[in-house]
Amino acid sequence: MKKSLENLKTNKILLGVLFLILMTSCAANEPVDECLTGQTYGFLWGIWHGIIAPISLVISLFDEEVVMFAVNNTGFFYGLGFLIGSGGWGILASKAKKD
Repeated sequence: MKKSLENLKTNKILLGVLFLILMTSCAANEPVDECLTGQTYGFLWGIWHGIIAPISLVISLFDEEVVMFAVNNTGFFYGLGFLIGSGGWGILASKAKKD
């Protein structure tokens, strides 16, 4: 009896994973050519975008023109700046006074 419950649980997990894989394969490709013209964002912009990431996330739920991560960026250094900027929120939270 216990073994059949474990098999049922395993089957449900596998079915869920299969369902997620199938649903992600249905996603449409978005053209980004328009985004790759104009200003290129670098390290300092990455830090700024990382700092405002939580605010950008909330706004992006209501306005599809706002995104968290600049598509037209310099690559590694923008990503590093974004990581450093978004890590600042955790540093601020750890400095909170604990009772």
